[in-house]
Amino acid sequence: MATMKVLVPVDGSDNANRAVAHVLALYRSDAQLDIHLLNVQIPIDSGHARLFVSPEELEDYHRDEGLAALAPARHILDEAHVPYTHHVAVGHVADTITRYAKEHGFDKIVMGSHGRTALLQMVLGSVAQEVLKRSAIPVTLVKPAAEG
Repeated sequence: MATMKVLVPVDGSDNANRAVAHVLALYRSDAQLDIHLLNVQIPIDSGHARLFVSPEELEDYHRDEGLAALAPARHILDEAHVPYTHHVAVGHVADTITRYAKEHGFDKIVMGSHGRTALLQMVLGSVAQEVLKRSAIPVTLVKPAAEG
């Protein structure tokens, strides 16, 4: 069985943790997975901020914020003794996820979704929906369980 290279974009939220749990379940079902966690930090583009903050300080800030956002997902996989790689990138979130997946040869993207109604999706937008529209590779969206 060939190994599937899976990208799991995470932001520290419960939605992201559901996606990690989904991938963990696949892994435990004997799927051959090469798991990569990705956190995307939004760039600080303000010219004023750049006057007072060095490029190195910005890089440190993005790395620290990215590692903090990755921590819950890493904890889930560490506790399960599942191997993975983690990455922090900076850019527009949906664009960066789809570009990263394509450039690094991923077979699948698995990400959490808020599970909002269509009207809320239209009004608020959704990173997951944007990735779904832009990605040339398969995307699995993991929604919250239905309340009932």
